[in-house]
Formats: sequence, C-alpha cells, structure tokens
Amino acid sequence: MRGKCLLFLTCCPLYYSLLHHYHLPTNTTKGKKIKRDTKRERDMDLDWVSAFFKNNEWLIVYLKGMVKPAAALAVVLLAVALSYSQKLSLEGDMIYSVLRSFLQLSVIGFVLQFIFNQENAGWIILAYLFMVSVAGYTAGQRAKHVPRGKYVAGVSILAGTSITMFLLIVLNVFPFTPRYIIPVAGMMVGNAMTVTGVTMKQLRDDIKMQLNLVETALALGATPRQATLQQVKRALVISLSPVLDSCKTVGLISLPGAMTGMIMGGASPLEAIQLQIVVMNMMVGAATVSSIMCTYLCWPSFFTKAYQLQTRVFSS
Repeated sequence: MRGKCLLFLTCCPLYYSLLHHYHLPTNTTKGKKIKRDTKRERDMDLDWVSAFFKNNEWLIVYLKGMVKPAAALAVVLLAVALSYSQKLSLEGDMIYSVLRSFLQLSVIGFVLQFIFNQENAGWIILAYLFMVSVAGYTAGQRAKHVPRGKYVAGVSILAGTSITMFLLIVLNVFPFTPRYIIPVAGMMVGNAMTVTGVTMKQLRDDIKMQLNLVETALALGATPRQATLQQVKRALVISLSPVLDSCKTVGLISLPGAMTGMIMGGASPLEAIQLQIVVMNMMVGAATVSSIMCTYLCWPSFFTKAYQLQTRVFSS
C-alpha cells in the first residue's frame, strides 16, 4: 500500500507537466472553458439587446410618448359608456373612429419623420399632391350629384392652395422646407376641401330649387354665368362664411391649433400670434380662390354648349 502511494506521488508531477506541455484538457480547464463560453454567450446576448435598443431608439421614444394618449382614452370610454346607457348605438363607431385616427396619425407621423430627414424637394411635392388628391376625393363625395365632382374639387383645391403657397414662398414668409411647407399645406388643403365641397353642393341645390328662373333667364338670352349669378353668390357666401367667422372670433372664443401647439411647445405667445395671423390669412386666400374656381369648373357640367340646362344633373 505504501509503495502504491509513493508511486502515485512520484507520477503526479510528471502527469501534470505532460498535460501542461501538450496542452491536454483537464477537468479544471474544461470547467474554466465552459465558464468562458457561457460568459461569452451572455455578453453576446447583452450586446444584441443593447444594439437592438440603440438601433430602434425611435421606437422606445414613440412608445414612451404614447403613455399620455393612452391615458386620454378614458374620455373615450366615458363617451362609449354614455352612448350605451342612452342606447344610441354609437359605441362601435366611436371605437372604430378612435382606432382609425390612431393608426392614421401614427402612420403619417412616421412618414413625416422620414420626409423631414430627406433633403429632396420631390418628397414635399409628392406629399402635397397626395393631400390634394385625398381632399379632392372627399369634397367630390360631398357633392356627389355634381358630374365629375372629384375632378372639379381636386383641380380647384390644387389651384387655390398652390397659388397661396407660391405667394408665401416668394414673399419669404415660409422657407421651402418640409418642416414648414407640409404642415402649412395640410391646413390650407383641409380648409379648402371643406369650402369647395360646400360650394359645389350648395350651387347645384340652389340651381335645382330655382330651375324655372334660370331657364327663363337663358331663354331671354342670358349666358350661364348671368343666369346663375345669384346662385353662385349665395353658394360662395354660405361656404366662405365659416372661414370669415373664425377669423373674426379667433383668440376671443378659442385658441387655434397652430397657436396652441406653439405655446404648448414652449414658444412665446407673441411668436405664436404672428404665426397664427399668417395661417388665418393664407386659409382665407386659399379658400376663396378654390371656391371661386370650382364654380367656373361646374358650369360645363350644368349647361350644354347651346346654353341649356343639363336636366339629368338636376333630376336626381
């Protein structure tokens, strides 16, 4: 037994020296290697997570910013509860409208963020034409009994807003950059859309109500413009009155959106007022040009080349 122990003690140093010389693995080195591999995998996982958050920092900022809008849903839930208690059957429409507005605003927010980071003017024009197309379609839907109503509305909105925008850029009121042009164009297009739709619908309805008077004027030799002059004036007055009323009461009853946004963003109230004055002026100009343009474009649809009324337009 003593001889075996002496032999073991004699061979152990030789065994470990051979392992060290030929780099043979031992249980100790295997354990250290496993620990190193585990630590390397853990570090790789942490690096991947940190890289993901670094590359998608905008997503984290967006999700943090949606906390307050999510809290504001409490008001919508109150409206849904009231609709249910009063048996209005508007709960589905309310939820659908809120979800749709959320999706639309989220998508347009990412699109605007992309456009703002570009230095190509083509993106500005493309976004502007997209807004005009949607506005023309919506205004044409309002005046669905007017032939080629979507085309008339789209061309009218394009003419009114482009002329106004051109003057603002030439006069150096706004620089031609996405951060200024796209929001300003959106406000003008939205306002011109409402005015154009009301003008087209009102003009058609007034001519239909006074069909005999218009036909009598045409029979006496009046041109289509002369025969429908009163109807055109009435349609323009009705459509432009809300825009003018908002100009008269701006700042007295409610603070407009552009001014409110600047004040909440930390700007001086005086700077916000200056911007709001420009916004109100350009909205009046764009709405007036668009509404008058649509009356001229509606006449070919209301009258024949022989200066006779298109009865099929007013029969429905």
